[in-house]
Amino acid sequence: MSLRLQAHLGTLRQMEILLAVYDSGSVSGAAQQLHLTQPTISMQLKKLADVVGLALYNIVGRKVVFTEAGLEVVKTATEVLDSFSRLEMSLSDMGELKSGTLRLAVVTTAKYFIPHLLGPFCKRYPNISVQLNVGNRQQIIERLKQGIDDFYVFSHPPGDLNTESIEFFNNPLVAIAHEEHPLVQQAEVSLAQLCEAPFLMRENGSGTRLAIENFMLQQGVKLNVKMTIESNEAIKHSVMSGLGVSILSAHTLTFGGHMGLAQLRVKSLPINSNWYFLWLKSKRPSAIAQAFLSHVQSEGREMLLTELARCEPI
Repeated sequence: MSLRLQAHLGTLRQMEILLAVYDSGSVSGAAQQLHLTQPTISMQLKKLADVVGLALYNIVGRKVVFTEAGLEVVKTATEVLDSFSRLEMSLSDMGELKSGTLRLAVVTTAKYFIPHLLGPFCKRYPNISVQLNVGNRQQIIERLKQGIDDFYVFSHPPGDLNTESIEFFNNPLVAIAHEEHPLVQQAEVSLAQLCEAPFLMRENGSGTRLAIENFMLQQGVKLNVKMTIESNEAIKHSVMSGLGVSILSAHTLTFGGHMGLAQLRVKSLPINSNWYFLWLKSKRPSAIAQAFLSHVQSEGREMLLTELARCEPI
């Protein structure tokens, strides 16, 4: 691709449309997000693909699957729009955060506490907007590779990417069962007893599953996995239905509700892990990103501790 062609990789609007399709995973989702018709979305992306000279994505079933070329354009579009966003912030009241967008991508379990950080921040800066993307660990890693967002939240961050991070908050993993399960009545449950019970496990790639498997390997025991479930909420409801026991983040229960559930007093538990905020070293942070990181480091932990104290313990 020539330098001249690179300099004319579509309009800014086409780049915004491309990122909207990438974020939403569909043309219809992008159309709804941008208040445009689906034919308009498709036409603009066709023009962008014509300029690039390569297909940007394919439709597989109803899912948009980006090509390698499409992912490269997404990365460049992100960098270009970020540059304009930083320019806008610099020219907007000398960086007083009166406009702009904060972009966060978090693994599913983090969705329970992130809003408690965003609430006070958005109250302080009411004119900014926030894009919060929630996905499984692998999906958030893919977004991190593309550098789409300002920050990424993991309990088990990938170690093979050029990132910076801060350890933010503890993430204890606890065993749960239906409130009338026989093990609930025991003052102490052995790890062997837990391993004998039908166990409901998170899907492959989940940070929670990774922590559980590493812990069980260290203990030299094996769980009796009967079901694999891709959602914390689905696991909670399955446990409430008496389908088995599980291990989940305590934050899933404290912030997300635990009616019908009880924590098992298992020897050697909880499994101790932590939450991390990550960002790419190569990505220059916007003024909003810098302000949010400062908010997280200076006030965030205390805010979450206060919220935890208000919640009914399981």
